[in-house]
Amino acid sequence: MAFTFEIFSDVNQLPPDWDGLAKENIFLSRDYLEVLQLSAPDNMECHFIVLLESGKTIGIALSQFLDVNQLESFGDRDKCLRASARKLVFRNFSSRVLFIGNNMLTGQNAFVFAKDTDRVKTILALKAAAISIRDSFTKKGKKIHLTTFKDFDDNEAEDFRKAGFKDHLEFSTQPNMVFTMRADWHSEQDYIGSLSKKYRDQYKRARKKSDGVHKRKMPLEDIIKYEDAIYDLYFHVAKNAPFNTFFLSKNHFRIFKEKLRDKFLFYGYFLEEKLIGFNTLIKNGKSMDTYFLGYDDNIQRDKMLYLNMLYDMIAYSINKGFCEIVFGRTALEIKSSVGAQPVPMYGFMQHGNGLVNKNMDWIFKRLEPVAEWQQRNPFK
Repeated sequence: MAFTFEIFSDVNQLPPDWDGLAKENIFLSRDYLEVLQLSAPDNMECHFIVLLESGKTIGIALSQFLDVNQLESFGDRDKCLRASARKLVFRNFSSRVLFIGNNMLTGQNAFVFAKDTDRVKTILALKAAAISIRDSFTKKGKKIHLTTFKDFDDNEAEDFRKAGFKDHLEFSTQPNMVFTMRADWHSEQDYIGSLSKKYRDQYKRARKKSDGVHKRKMPLEDIIKYEDAIYDLYFHVAKNAPFNTFFLSKNHFRIFKEKLRDKFLFYGYFLEEKLIGFNTLIKNGKSMDTYFLGYDDNIQRDKMLYLNMLYDMIAYSINKGFCEIVFGRTALEIKSSVGAQPVPMYGFMQHGNGLVNKNMDWIFKRLEPVAEWQQRNPFK
């Protein structure tokens, strides 16, 4: 029996059994998808895919269409020739991208399949759904340049290889930094005791530098009260990233807190009652996912604010019994200095132009910068 699919553009249209599968991943739950529906970046359009076998739901998936040409800036940090060339090529040949997955997160948040489902056949049905979405945008005059399936570990990537994705470029960029809890850690002090002297000294130095900074868990009313300041801090960090494909809407964190409630944690950092930084966390089963953050760069350097945020995330996650922290794929070296390990992630990409697609490997290697960093081992 061939697998089929249905595509929805409204969370309210999803079938009743959607959350039965989504319970394995909060980032495919109705509540989270409603966050996207209400506060996705202006240049993003989401679709929700149901995969079926004989009328029975056997898979769910998320797609995101991004039109990067709608952005005023791709990111202002890198001014080198390669960065300029990358932005020029991206704007003209790769600015309209269809992601099967979530471009706002790191990790496999593309789909969930029912247990005992033929994964290869289900992936082929997902590929057919992606083609259908791509064709619908073409009919609306928005021809998609790139179709990308992301982010998968090696076992998941093998399913794509078996499904015959040879017409796609298999790629791997920066790894996902994942912090795994040890069984003998029951408190922050246990974690500190496991560090080598060099990294215990780093911990002590960071904590001493943060003197005068007060961390506060912020409820919805505070997120609303400080919304302008929060966005300014976020936008400062985002705009100074080497490359951006979207910017969050100003109401994003408020909507997130309204919909996910106690599963979404927002911490503000204050100096003399002024908000100087924030970080966000999302409870995803036994995993803690880090989300967006923001800070005043001058104060961040003086107070080692970012490093202190990492230590705070670790302490909270140990105290609450989480198994791991998904730190994502930025700031690789500093995250490794607190104990996170790199997990390679793979994706599959196809260009809509056949000639360009044949040369995607050559193009990708020249435009995608290789992350040069030194992995640290902070433990004894």
